[in-house]
Amino acid sequence: MVLTPVMKKILIIQTASIGDVILSTPVAEKWHAHFPDDAIDVLVKQGNESLFVGHPFIRQVLVWRKSEKKYRHLLHLLRVVQNTEYDVIVNLQRFASSGFLTFFGRGRYSTGFAKNPFSRLFSKRFPHRLDGRHEVERNLLLLEGLVPEGLAPVRLYPPTEAFAKVSQYKTSVYITVSPASLWPTKQFPAEKWVEFLRRVNGFDILLIGGKSDAPLCSSIAGQLGDARVLNLAGKLSLMESAALMRDARMNFVNDSAPVHLASAVNAPVTAIFCSTVPKFGFGPLSHDSRVVETSLDMKCRPCGLHGHRQCPEKHFQCAYSIDINHLLKRLYE
Repeated sequence: MVLTPVMKKILIIQTASIGDVILSTPVAEKWHAHFPDDAIDVLVKQGNESLFVGHPFIRQVLVWRKSEKKYRHLLHLLRVVQNTEYDVIVNLQRFASSGFLTFFGRGRYSTGFAKNPFSRLFSKRFPHRLDGRHEVERNLLLLEGLVPEGLAPVRLYPPTEAFAKVSQYKTSVYITVSPASLWPTKQFPAEKWVEFLRRVNGFDILLIGGKSDAPLCSSIAGQLGDARVLNLAGKLSLMESAALMRDARMNFVNDSAPVHLASAVNAPVTAIFCSTVPKFGFGPLSHDSRVVETSLDMKCRPCGLHGHRQCPEKHFQCAYSIDINHLLKRLYE
């Protein structure tokens, strides 16, 4: 497609989870790098709009409220998209709802993944394969023929207010730990976190996560019984958490959204992979990043792309066999 040199309107759709939205940001970064005068909008599900607070070049954030009157609000969004008359709609989500918006949104050009049920109606579609490439590379495929080839960074822009809020926790050298995950088999066991943190010396330990993670963080803090340990789960926004992670000596995370939050501010990060593997394409991207995983050759690993509620083999050795010395090495190497 040949786009005219006048200002264009671009819509990027990613209505999945926090991590997926963060991994969509290179699409905006790359487009803006080549067409800085274009208007870029994003469409996300409710709860993820805060990722773009104060963003320097995202013009508008459209929010899909899924929790109440889901499809009525989807139709409202469709009218908004149609009335905006986008030049390009980039759909990174593979569900029918986003494909519906993409095709019937009447953009001049639409692009998305072939797994979307509406993709045959897009201007161009691309395969989404777990072939060892990072999800960022797969996402940027959708811009083929629109902008020059090349990578772009995962990036968020925490506002000044976010840094001001967390400055009170930066009075000494600290690490952050994000111990929770939506999927239990992607989560390093609580007792392993405790075993590791008991051996950490010389750093404040800040436990972070959402409100639902507060009980886990409270339990870990209680077992440690250390005044250096502070449970901040549920007390910080996403952008405040990112601002805190940016200046940490190290951020310890699971294969979950916090790994991408750290990458988006180029914070040092150590990502623990239990039942999943980095070759799926969701590993850390910070300059100072490392993956820690089991050294065992396990035929049952990986047991799935997203993890499970419990280990299918009932032993969870992909997590329990991880040597915490590899975590400690990241602090003292």
